[in-house]
Amino acid sequence: MADPFQDRVAVVTGGGSGIGAAMAAAFAARGARLVLADIDPATLERSAATVRGAGADVLTVRTDVGEAAQVEALAEAAVARFGAVHVVCNNAGIALFGHLVDATPADWEYTMRVNFWGVVHGVQAFAPRLIAQGQGGHIVNTASMAGLVGMEWLGVYCASKFAVVGLTESLHRELKPHGIGVSVLCPMIVQTDINRNSVRNRPAALRNPGDPLDLPEPEAEVAGAMQGGVIGVEEVARRVVRAIDRNDLYVLTHSEQRGFLRRRAERLDRMFDPERW
Repeated sequence: MADPFQDRVAVVTGGGSGIGAAMAAAFAARGARLVLADIDPATLERSAATVRGAGADVLTVRTDVGEAAQVEALAEAAVARFGAVHVVCNNAGIALFGHLVDATPADWEYTMRVNFWGVVHGVQAFAPRLIAQGQGGHIVNTASMAGLVGMEWLGVYCASKFAVVGLTESLHRELKPHGIGVSVLCPMIVQTDINRNSVRNRPAALRNPGDPLDLPEPEAEVAGAMQGGVIGVEEVARRVVRAIDRNDLYVLTHSEQRGFLRRRAERLDRMFDPERW
């Protein structure tokens, strides 16, 4: 069986920093050629320089995943440069905190535009190409633990990530007959700069009056919104590589997740108890 990475082509959106940059480095270490996409050209080039320094062949394409045409252009550029694509990581995402009752239409549109439609656009652009190539391959969609369990302060974010989980579970069934693997990455808290980047990269048309242009503190977040230890991006990337190797559907990152998921399953199961049913 072909190695999923050696001399294969991996596309990573949100590849300029955080989990995306770590996945790029992990894939390059396994011999992959890389196509990195990000909305921020500066971080994109820094990430590319790092993996190039390690000997990887890298193409960078500045991409707003919320724009279907730009993601299609990303796919075309990848194929034009390397002839094929084998691993696709629809990883770009943003975080938004706040109560659902306070969420504005702009909050909803911004979050869904990146977190959900960014994945949809990636699937639309790359899945037909993977099928047509007939070379197998793998798609990884980045969701979150907030896509498996609803959380206070993260309602809009949860909605976007639950959608990604459902989409990925369906895609897994559809692409299995074609020999194409599909995984959904559902991390808890990871040491990244997603909060600041989410504010900085928010389009002016989707800002609310009075929204800051930057966060006063890079690590500012709502205390208790998502409980659990903080892990590094390298550990997440290691688990993604392992999931692709093993063709796992779910990629989980924290041991604490087991308890949360078990309690959710138990609450669902109790609804079939005779006194409730």
